[in-house]
Amino acid sequence: MLFIVLSLALLLDHTFGEPRHYHPLVGLGRIIDWVEARYYRPSRIAGLIALSVVVLPLLIVSLWLELVLSDRTSTYAVVSIITLYVAIGWRSLKEHARRVAAPLRRGELDLARTRLGLMVSRDTEAMTPSQVASATTESVLENGSDAIFAVIFWFMVAGLPGVVIYRVVNTLDAMWGYKSKRYLHFGWAAARLDDVLNWVPARLVVISYGLATRSWWRFRQALSCARTQGRHWKSPNAGPVMAAGAGALNVVLGGDAIYHGKRQARPELGAGDAPAAGTIVAACRLINRTVIVWLAVAALCGVVGYLP
Repeated sequence: MLFIVLSLALLLDHTFGEPRHYHPLVGLGRIIDWVEARYYRPSRIAGLIALSVVVLPLLIVSLWLELVLSDRTSTYAVVSIITLYVAIGWRSLKEHARRVAAPLRRGELDLARTRLGLMVSRDTEAMTPSQVASATTESVLENGSDAIFAVIFWFMVAGLPGVVIYRVVNTLDAMWGYKSKRYLHFGWAAARLDDVLNWVPARLVVISYGLATRSWWRFRQALSCARTQGRHWKSPNAGPVMAAGAGALNVVLGGDAIYHGKRQARPELGAGDAPAAGTIVAACRLINRTVIVWLAVAALCGVVGYLP
């Protein structure tokens, strides 16, 4: 059933993309905004309380659903498929990336910069074509881990509660996990919990990106880049993931970037060529092949589960 549920959820996402109206994550964002307005203080304790106010009710509801539906296989499968479909962002990730790649290939740099600005928080106005391609590829690789594979991992490990809590914490981190004056302390708990929940999935994605290359030397290069370069990145999970992806694609990503008008020093990740518009498309294809790798693992888990 695991393989069937994952396959159908991914098929729904691939076919329809994100729900156009009444997306649950939009509603979650509004709840998070309300909690922030009510509980915000520039302290870690306030941030932890706010996080608990958001997470605990959803944890209780998801645990109740898991318990109630545990003996109703068909209903549980349907609810799981819908939950995963809402939580996974496979098609939308590729759509955003290709909306940058298309004008970049045509030489429409200003349009590519504008569309990239919808994906990343860094300043895009003065980016070169190679920098636009690098930033987009980094976003594809990092968000592939967060929005696809970590969701699948937590469903495989903890069922519906795993998916719900992971996606809620990941959304909290996206909204509060900045090292700005406002969120440095208030967003600390959300950022650290997101790091914890992503630690294992990110290491599995590192291996998966290598396997998805279908090349032994690129597999080795992906793992080598993740091991030697990933630990120097500011994020303990994004660094290894992006380094592995860059190694798998045989390109160099990273490097200094400008955030809110200030240059931020960042190490280089990967090895090989400078990124171009084609690198973005190659990164999307790598994500597709990695999805197949994870489905194959799910199928294998299902087979092993039926063995006497």
